[in-house]
Amino acid sequence: MTIQKILVVDDSPTERYFLTDILVKNGFSVSTAENGEEALTKIKADKPQLILMDVVMPGQNGFQITRAIARDSETQDIPVIICTSKNQETDRIWGLRQGARDYLVKPIDPQELLAKIAALG
Repeated sequence: MTIQKILVVDDSPTERYFLTDILVKNGFSVSTAENGEEALTKIKADKPQLILMDVVMPGQNGFQITRAIARDSETQDIPVIICTSKNQETDRIWGLRQGARDYLVKPIDPQELLAKIAALG
């Protein structure tokens, strides 16, 4: 499956713009969500092929939303890449245990992000 539709979930407008800009310039269709609750609504409605998930957000955090995605039979096949400033190894391990396919630490390197997406596709 070639990944085309990506949902970016981040409470920072700057991060959403940065990631969207990289992705659109590389031919992806991008939608965004400001928090986990909005993300879950958009996932059900839009069925993205990949989710880029921040961790630290108001309401449910990215780990909780990733776990909800991984446990729902309708969404469990959608890969999640966590994109966060949380750079501890324990955070990375915890994120992967919640169901994330990969883990990137901010500031996101555009080439590394595109390589991770290509590997999933």
